[in-house]
Amino acid sequence: MTDTQTRKRPAAVTLTPAAEQRVADLMAKAPEGTIGVKLSTPRRGCSGLAYSVDYVTEANPIDEQIETPGGLFFIDAASVLYLIGSTMDWQEDDFTAGFVFDNPNATGSCGCGESFTV
Repeated sequence: MTDTQTRKRPAAVTLTPAAEQRVADLMAKAPEGTIGVKLSTPRRGCSGLAYSVDYVTEANPIDEQIETPGGLFFIDAASVLYLIGSTMDWQEDDFTAGFVFDNPNATGSCGCGESFTV
């Protein structure tokens, strides 16, 4: 590889087709001014960190940005180190629906599954 060539960096988080479809569904009914959906890991819960997915109205240039078929997906820059190598899926059954994370960096989670530690 020469100095003028750049190698594309892999995404910090891989979205399954079901997660991409859910992002598309969210964007289809998003409030006016929404430019994408953002994943972050705020401090909360029994174990310290939780997954949070919210609408975004403004891009932060230091956030990771993934283009999905349904719209832009952002990963909070402060959360990337906690999420590298993770897979994000959307799962539904008769009683629950939500994003599910397979995070190789998590060393533990609380009993209710709402938060995790690294």
